[in-house]
Amino acid sequence: MTDIKAALRAQRIETPSWAYGNSGTRFKVFAQQGVSRDPYEKLADAAQVHACTGIAPTVALHIPWDKVADYADLARHARELGVGIGAINSNVFQDDDYKLGSVTNPDPAVRRKATDHLLECVDIMDATGSDTLKLWFSDGINYPGQDDLRARQDRLAESLAEVYDRLGEGQRFLLEYKLFEPAFYATDVPDWGTAYAHCVKLGPKAQVVVDTGHHAPGTNIEFIVAFLLREGRLGGFDFNSRFYADDDLMVGAADPFQLFRIMYEVIRGGGLTDEVAFMLDQCHNIEPKIPGQIRSVMNVQEATAKALLVDRDALAAAQAAGDVLGANAVLMDAYNTDVRPLLAELREEMGLAPDPMAAYAGSGYFEKIAAERVGGQQAGWGA
Repeated sequence: MTDIKAALRAQRIETPSWAYGNSGTRFKVFAQQGVSRDPYEKLADAAQVHACTGIAPTVALHIPWDKVADYADLARHARELGVGIGAINSNVFQDDDYKLGSVTNPDPAVRRKATDHLLECVDIMDATGSDTLKLWFSDGINYPGQDDLRARQDRLAESLAEVYDRLGEGQRFLLEYKLFEPAFYATDVPDWGTAYAHCVKLGPKAQVVVDTGHHAPGTNIEFIVAFLLREGRLGGFDFNSRFYADDDLMVGAADPFQLFRIMYEVIRGGGLTDEVAFMLDQCHNIEPKIPGQIRSVMNVQEATAKALLVDRDALAAAQAAGDVLGANAVLMDAYNTDVRPLLAELREEMGLAPDPMAAYAGSGYFEKIAAERVGGQQAGWGA
């Protein structure tokens, strides 16, 4: 149990700045009281999540949503709040120029603009001390014949290579993939295999990020995780849940057993380290922002704790003996264990309240920001 607690104490989960802004569906963005109005207030909200959970010390930024005049000052502000700047997320999907793609666009001027933005994000990494650039491309085509599929891969490779060469010592980029949307006929980075192939060609600073919502129904995500870990190419996760498509709901909401299975493969493959980034990528449309992030961190914690409880010796023995039901029972015994008392005990040992949700509710922070953050433009996802 001591080893399990040590592993849980060392776990780090990064929260996204955009989770603290207003968001919604494709039809409506829902405003809430007390929502942050700039990146500085987003960091303050994220600091509350870390204060309540003890394991969320970094915040991912999204550029240009989190653009500021002085990134070194923003990093200083984060440190004063007890958190740090995590991954820098690029945005090459919201300008009118990107209607036909960004780095794969047939127009070289648009490709230049998109790649320059990615290079700008590396500059921001330098200024903030971030070591991770996260890349997601909405690029693709809607109709057969609209563009040349192979040429688009060539353009993608060319841009990625330029960005890769710009990375400094200790920096990396994570390449995300998405099955569809907004491109419906062909997406330029539609699956983990495409992302993996580009990363392998580039070198060790290029790794794959697995967004748990970006897969076809029935996809065995834990297999993807196991494969990428085996190849040394799993750079991190964007944790969320999906019921139908890329719903960006709270991690563990749709299928907590899947999250447990993923975390078991992470532990089995030696991925519970700082080398694999555990990031949340969610939009809280109708639930309150900060409690939504706290609950999500707790959900990942609980899945991790259960995965750590798997009796791996017993599992290996059952597998070697061909004991199908016995092997499955070992996993199910761990999954069905109530780990909440263990985590409450761990938090108390860390000097935290045993129930993070109750701690936040009793902190008075929401009442404070609801009163103070009146006026100004509330942050949103830029839609």
